[in-house]
Amino acid sequence: MTDDDHAVDPETARKLFAGACDFFWGASSEENLPPVSLPEVAFVGRSNVGKSSLINALTGRKALARVSNTPGRTREINFFNLGQKLILVDLPGYGYAKASKTLAAEWQRMIFAYLQGRASLKRVALLIDARRGVGDIDRAVMTLLDKAAVSYLIVLTKLDQLKPVEAAQVHETTLAVSRKHVAAYPGVEGTSALKGQGLEGLRAHMAALAAL
Repeated sequence: MTDDDHAVDPETARKLFAGACDFFWGASSEENLPPVSLPEVAFVGRSNVGKSSLINALTGRKALARVSNTPGRTREINFFNLGQKLILVDLPGYGYAKASKTLAAEWQRMIFAYLQGRASLKRVALLIDARRGVGDIDRAVMTLLDKAAVSYLIVLTKLDQLKPVEAAQVHETTLAVSRKHVAAYPGVEGTSALKGQGLEGLRAHMAALAAL
């Protein structure tokens, strides 16, 4: 827990995420970010990690965040107002270049400018495809987040595509990696946007940061 966290019961969290949630801003560069207002939770992950699907599942929408089969299609930072209590921020995916093993300089510059200078940013949800595990490019992002001193929670996606034994193993492996990073929030959340697995816990985690 940090000073911003406070206990939120699952029902309060469910009602928050079941309420109004609307897109209100798209930023293509660090120069046109929206004014700081409500607490923000940002979602970031490798291209095709299931980020848009998870945001849609959390909010009970089908098309709040655009789901694309084309890696790297989302190039803007998109902001969604959740019930005038919390801002959900959809960051562009990284690693969209074919066989890319390094972060694109353009992505680093824009994202780092947002991460480092955003006073309202309370936490980053770093999404990792459970089938892939933590890759080199994910570790690079974790180091970037450490450098920016931004608290981040690792969230495993597509957990339904693994057998229970495999899911438990990737959870433990990911947890061991997170413990080596100073800005990583204790614990790892496992989710499936398709099956609804882990969504209740993730909603409660994020609702604890909202202006309730």
